[in-house]
Amino acid sequence: MELTSYAMFIIPLIVIILAQTTKFIRFSMRHGIDWNYLFTPGHMPSAHSAFVAALIVTVGYYDGVDTGAFAVAVGFATIVIYDAMRIRMQIGEQGKFLNELVRELDKIDRSKFPHLKERVGHYGREVLAGVIFGAGMAYTLIILLRSLLS
Repeated sequence: MELTSYAMFIIPLIVIILAQTTKFIRFSMRHGIDWNYLFTPGHMPSAHSAFVAALIVTVGYYDGVDTGAFAVAVGFATIVIYDAMRIRMQIGEQGKFLNELVRELDKIDRSKFPHLKERVGHYGREVLAGVIFGAGMAYTLIILLRSLLS
């Protein structure tokens, strides 16, 4: 198997690690270091969107945009981005309302109701930032890899 076959997986993997690290650094600069945040979903840039954008770019570059693999990558990216923006955002909204409801109820044992995460999904700008970050980093890594192998 050629190195380019591995590159179609390794490049998006590097991109998602870089995106999550970027998100962690941005958070740490604003709120101080919290190592738990390293694996927290949501916020800018969307690491999942960066991963699927990198996947599309690498599959398109190495296999071509007229292949079944490219079509599958685009379909997968569509599902992941929709999930990040719509479904997970709704989960966060539900968490916010349930937390508010628990706060407003007077005669309940609050220890039975753990605080739910209110920020799970992404806003459109966070997804767009992830797509731009992922596509840009993938292209940069492809060029770097190509120059190293030449």
